[in-house]
Amino acid sequence: MSNAIPVTRTRRKAQTPEERRRSKIIQISLGVVVSIVVLFFAYLAQQTNPAGAFIILVGTGFGYTLQRSRFCFTSSLRDPLLTGTTDLTKAVVIALTLASLVFMALNMQKFGMDLKQLEVEKALGNVLPIGLHTAIGGFLFGIGAVIAGGCASGTLMRMGEGYAQNWLAFVFFVFGSMLGTALLNLMKTSPIFWTGTAVFLPEVLGGWIPAVIVQFGALFGLYVAADYWGKKKAGAL
Repeated sequence: MSNAIPVTRTRRKAQTPEERRRSKIIQISLGVVVSIVVLFFAYLAQQTNPAGAFIILVGTGFGYTLQRSRFCFTSSLRDPLLTGTTDLTKAVVIALTLASLVFMALNMQKFGMDLKQLEVEKALGNVLPIGLHTAIGGFLFGIGAVIAGGCASGTLMRMGEGYAQNWLAFVFFVFGSMLGTALLNLMKTSPIFWTGTAVFLPEVLGGWIPAVIVQFGALFGLYVAADYWGKKKAGAL
């Protein structure tokens, strides 16, 4: 005969209409107060930096969007394997697609369709060399992001929510960035770690059209694969 004590779950008491109304008033009031505080800091920032208000308002908007959507690059790569969900994966693919469209349009305007005026080092979007240093950095960052429970955006978002783990991760995030910056100059002197050649798809593939086909074809393939995987894990296939 088992002596185990049955576990009883306590259900949260449903709010009365009056309590819901009071809670809504409190939320709206706090939202107004926070908005006023943000606008005040935006005003102060504008006094010392011509782009200060823009930075404060856009940063606040991004933070709010990240918090409400739970958007995180690490989760988009981790969740398909851990939970089988791919909603964030597809969201990241869509975000990359939109960013690629803007990047392509701006550089088309800058260099033209024929690429005769192309100077990769002047391309918008920080087109940088890739090499062994990219693979090593990506591998280390991936391990750290999974252990920390989020990428840079996810870490900052959860810091605002009060997660102590992410505050600790942020300290080492900064330390790692400083260490990487110090080692970067050393890597640049090694032909093994640093090729010194920036990879710009229109230049590598010989034009905008093949670059567009490869870029958006790859993104479309990733979206279809993520959608199939998510449906398969959910039992919809």
